[in-house]
Amino acid sequence: MKKLSVALFVLLILVFSSYTIIEKEKTISNFKLKSATNNQWVSLSEYKEAKGFVVVFTCNKCPMAKFYSKRLNQMDMKYKKMGVPVLAINSMDTLAYAEESFKLMQKKAKKDQFSFPYLQDKKQRIAKEFKATHTPQAFVIWKNEVGKLVVKYQGAIDDNAGEPEKIKHHFLTDALDELLQNKVVTTPKSESFGCRIYFRGEEQKMD
Repeated sequence: MKKLSVALFVLLILVFSSYTIIEKEKTISNFKLKSATNNQWVSLSEYKEAKGFVVVFTCNKCPMAKFYSKRLNQMDMKYKKMGVPVLAINSMDTLAYAEESFKLMQKKAKKDQFSFPYLQDKKQRIAKEFKATHTPQAFVIWKNEVGKLVVKYQGAIDDNAGEPEKIKHHFLTDALDELLQNKVVTTPKSESFGCRIYFRGEEQKMD
């Protein structure tokens, strides 16, 4: 009887542990935004064969974000062939920051020769769903067994914006490589640095 009770106790721990893990996984719903790269509307559901996506919140004027245009192009060219395209999203408030207008997004996309969609989140709805706070801030969302998109990584792209030759931790691409090998992401979260995303109509402390 005592052995049965212990076994039952262990089983309950495993059940509740599994339940907790499932509960902590954040899912992202389909969205549709206009791309400054080609002036077309883009939605996640269009990518029928995608295994997942790299979603990077960025903007036109943030000095930190400017460092990553070339690296994001390189990532897109490499990983979209493997079923993981890059999507960049600008969620900055255009009423507060005129330099984040769609027209200037188009100019940036052309100047930096973006190979990926540069999407405008004009209502800031997508940033709120992801709980994005800075630019640049990267997320990897991955299709699970039932086709839902689950956040598997969030945070910095890497650990050296200004000097790519000195990067020690490739957080984003390491996460992608692990997922493509059906492994658990070793570092699912890191701290991102850059320009703060301020949401229209919400009181927030300036930092």
